[in-house]
Amino acid sequence: MQPTGRDQFLKLLQAALSERTLSRLTLGKYRGDDATLQKLTVRPVDLKSGPHFSFVWRHATRDITKNLSPAAAETEITQSIGLDQFRDAHLFTALQSVQLETRDDGRSRVRIKMANHAPPTADATHNRTKDHLIDRKAGWLRDLGITNDRGLPRTGQSAKLRQIQKFVETFTHLQKSSGLGGEAVLRIADMGSGKGYLTLALADLLGSKAEITGIERRADLVETCNRVAQTHDLPNVQFRSGRIDDEASGLGRLDVLIALHACDTATDDAIAAGVDAGARLIVVAPCCQHELRPQLSAPAVLAPALRHGIFQERQAEFVTDALRALLLEAAGFETRVFQFVSTEHTAKNLMLAAWRAERTTSTMRPAGLKAARDMAAFYGITRHALARRLGVDLESS
Repeated sequence: MQPTGRDQFLKLLQAALSERTLSRLTLGKYRGDDATLQKLTVRPVDLKSGPHFSFVWRHATRDITKNLSPAAAETEITQSIGLDQFRDAHLFTALQSVQLETRDDGRSRVRIKMANHAPPTADATHNRTKDHLIDRKAGWLRDLGITNDRGLPRTGQSAKLRQIQKFVETFTHLQKSSGLGGEAVLRIADMGSGKGYLTLALADLLGSKAEITGIERRADLVETCNRVAQTHDLPNVQFRSGRIDDEASGLGRLDVLIALHACDTATDDAIAAGVDAGARLIVVAPCCQHELRPQLSAPAVLAPALRHGIFQERQAEFVTDALRALLLEAAGFETRVFQFVSTEHTAKNLMLAAWRAERTTSTMRPAGLKAARDMAAFYGITRHALARRLGVDLESS
């Protein structure tokens, strides 16, 4: 019996997995039971336990990420391709790209296109430099202690390098979602820029298309970051010393505001600064959500579970960030909350992105306000830093 298109594709996939030549696999045209599932992307990653494959299931309002062993990856992919699953599949290797199409009658066909570049050298890694938006040999990465002269991660820095690459990839997707790009120069602020990894990555990525300001309260880090930016010819970024709440009023008009791991209510200060500055895209990765924990009065049925401190902490994190998303939606933004990087690399991996079509601020949406107030009432919350910064009274009906 002549092999089907699906059989041919799976054979080529198996070879790419076993020979470690897979660059990327994307599955689309989902026809399964989950109406929110849109796409599956698979990429190779190197973990401490050895080669794995990162699976990202993209849903309408969230992403789910898992790292699977090669054997488990092959099984998962095989089960995901078919008439009642993903009907379209694209396999990319160093030498070719392969497309599988499944028709309504179950028949499938494969199209193969040879790549127009040379095969990888013997020391190429799974996460090939050509697939990265940031060159791993960039001098600023070396000066910040992330990579060595060969562009390889220094000891203990592999996760940080992956985070940097993942961030710029995520940013490019969010930039498209928000419709940004028509502006001659994007004005971006990174509130709480820390050691400047992600700020400098954006400066490297966008070049003259952006003017970027990093705000950081630690003067020694500001000095270091400015020196690195000047040394490596990144004139589109500058760092200045200050607190988020103090510096917010001096930002002027913004297109994008970023705040990654600004602790506790500093995240709320940053979000409010972005709203006030007319930002069309706000991207935050919250951490240390302590403000609401003393206020929470969950239903009595949850009391036995919430005697455990870890559950109280996770509930506080969920309620804090869910309210942030609802308040941003009330302020006229579309929001998306998703896992930024795998928990293999960091436990603080939640990212909240919000974008709006218009730069100017608008009146609060009644339906959005009601949703936020209803949730606050359910948990007994009367005070929330972002609500206060946006002028929202959570206790009003």
